[in-house]
Amino acid sequence: MKTTLKALALAAAVTASFALPTLSHAADDALVTRGEYLAKAGDCIACHSTPHGKPFTGGLKMMTPMGVIYSTNITPDPETGIGQYSEDDFKRAMREGIAKDGHNLYPAMPYPSYAKVNDDDMHALYTYFMHGVAPIKQANREPDIKWPLNMRWPLKFWNMVFLEKGVYQDKTGKDVAWNRGAYLIQGLGHCGSCHTPRGIAFQEQALDESGALYLSGSPIDNWFASNLTGEHNVGLGRWSEADVAQFLKTGANQHASAFGSMTDVINNSTQALTDVDVAAMSRYLKSLPAAGGSGGPAYAYDAKATKVSLTRPANDAGARVYTAFCMHCHGVDGRGFAPMLAPLAGNPNVLEKNASSLINVTLNGTGDLVIGGVPAAYPMPKYGPVLNDQQIAEVLTFIRAGWNNGAPGVGAGDVAKVRKATQ
Repeated sequence: MKTTLKALALAAAVTASFALPTLSHAADDALVTRGEYLAKAGDCIACHSTPHGKPFTGGLKMMTPMGVIYSTNITPDPETGIGQYSEDDFKRAMREGIAKDGHNLYPAMPYPSYAKVNDDDMHALYTYFMHGVAPIKQANREPDIKWPLNMRWPLKFWNMVFLEKGVYQDKTGKDVAWNRGAYLIQGLGHCGSCHTPRGIAFQEQALDESGALYLSGSPIDNWFASNLTGEHNVGLGRWSEADVAQFLKTGANQHASAFGSMTDVINNSTQALTDVDVAAMSRYLKSLPAAGGSGGPAYAYDAKATKVSLTRPANDAGARVYTAFCMHCHGVDGRGFAPMLAPLAGNPNVLEKNASSLINVTLNGTGDLVIGGVPAAYPMPKYGPVLNDQQIAEVLTFIRAGWNNGAPGVGAGDVAKVRKATQ
């Protein structure tokens, strides 16, 4: 009997010795998977990769008021990446913008947003980048910023003034979905990095809904990042929560379609999020009060421009260009064929005072939305090689005035400026 008990005990010990590593391995795999999801929520791949380059190896060119900077290699390569970063080093870079060797990162890295990410999520992200990403040796490029603006030590003072430390804390009186949405939008989603106006020191003028300008839209790299507040013309005031969710999952809805860098956000980030998280983000965004815009009356459709376009009067050059190049996709009535082809009548990006996005997308088209591995059937083509600056100015002026859009006209000089900057 004693021999039998000893044998059973030995067998149990041997079994446990094999089972524990297996359980630990399963836990590590789960943590890596969670970290991968969070990296998608943060859209890390979009900034830290180049088109057709290897993921997370950096090198993406970014324009800033100081000059050109290039994103860095964040693979776990020990020489050119973050392979020698401890978890504390990783957290400090993410939350405070300080690299392992102590130099300050430029605030193009959205560490003021990542400062809100909690410890559990930071741990999962670190685990993913160290164990779920392949190490790739690729040297980082030095910024192209002239002296004295290339000095990094003033960033220490920038952080003292503009960096708000502390992870996100749930707001009392708000439900679980609202707080989850706020955490994602303000933190890993870093939506304010593009959609919130910046001040003279390149700081976001608000980091959450307590600031009047938060997510009210902002010019960035020859585009205008859309207003995400409840403003009824240029913002999300006419959108439902379902409209917002559809846009985040597919890049298009009955009101608008994604363009510029937002296409990368949809392709690499928001479409991969769970329906629960997307619904939470939509809940939060729809709670934001109106900010920005012209303050005029709510948009109401008017068909007068349709008649102008159909009759093609000799004195309306914009209508002629629209009929020849735009009408077949966006409709003679300007209402498009949403969500496949964006409407222009009442589109918030058309109504926006700043026309840079319309000029840019007309000149250069936009990248394919790829949803579930399937590219969009009708991407916006490039008209820069086909239409001159005057023609583009005329057609955009016609569109911005037509169907009761009531937005300011566009000049040929405005088009020339964007053409030069984006060639």
